[in-house]
Amino acid sequence: MELRQLQYTIQIGLENNFSRAAEKLHVAQPSLSQQIAKLEKELGVKLFNRNTNAVELTHAGTVFVEKAHKVMDLIEQMKNEMEDISQTRKGKLIIGSLPITGSHILPRVLPIFQQNYPGIEIVLIEESSTNLEILTSQGQTDISLLSLPMQESSLTYYPVIDEEIILTVPPKHHLNLKHHGQKREIDIKDLKDEPFVILKKGQGFRQITIDLCEQAGFTPNIVFESSNIETIQSLVAAGMGIAFVPYMVTQTKWSHFTPIHFNLKHRPKRTLVIAHQKGRYLSKAAEAFIETMMDEMKI
Repeated sequence: MELRQLQYTIQIGLENNFSRAAEKLHVAQPSLSQQIAKLEKELGVKLFNRNTNAVELTHAGTVFVEKAHKVMDLIEQMKNEMEDISQTRKGKLIIGSLPITGSHILPRVLPIFQQNYPGIEIVLIEESSTNLEILTSQGQTDISLLSLPMQESSLTYYPVIDEEIILTVPPKHHLNLKHHGQKREIDIKDLKDEPFVILKKGQGFRQITIDLCEQAGFTPNIVFESSNIETIQSLVAAGMGIAFVPYMVTQTKWSHFTPIHFNLKHRPKRTLVIAHQKGRYLSKAAEAFIETMMDEMKI
């Protein structure tokens, strides 16, 4: 059974005449008659009673035309829905995000995206760097907000923003007292004897901290670990040690514990990216989200 045979049968049922139906369908009458005969043979029923004056649907023909109308309507609906999806009017987008990073970036991007594409359903998955890379490599997210370097070689990415890395210290730390609150740039090599508070394993920024210290010629003295970068700021403010943090985290408003921030010499940065599985088809919704993020983050 072919789709055109359904169209032919419906049109003949409307016209009650092969010639007029053939004209409306823009096909030759012999071809139309041949297709209906072929369909009747395949179905094992007679769809039309033919006489010299008119063509009438049989009972089987009436049932067939009724079902054919429903099939054609479903096909039309499917075409319309596919067009909606292709034009980014409908759909679903699964976005992965690092929790704290996402809390600073997504509020700038999501409202704009949903305003422009109200028919797109957003599903947000928040995980640690390691887990999020695995989920993304398995295709369980369409796109994910991550930071470089990534461990999963199966991922590709679009750079979003380069963010400066800041040194945070307790209010009574000797660096703050020495410079009397003046925000002089600090050389990382001068921090080799300092106690560090860093993120736990599985968090991408932990490796950034370790790499920066090793590039300066020492291994950081880790005295405390946390899974939350904002908790680390509070621990630093309470005097537990010092830490490197992304610039965006320094913009958090503090109520009780207020750390002091210094720029680092050479202004090291981390790169935030939108990543996805290599070779994975990017939907128009995903492409639109990436474009929105690029615009809002002013890359």
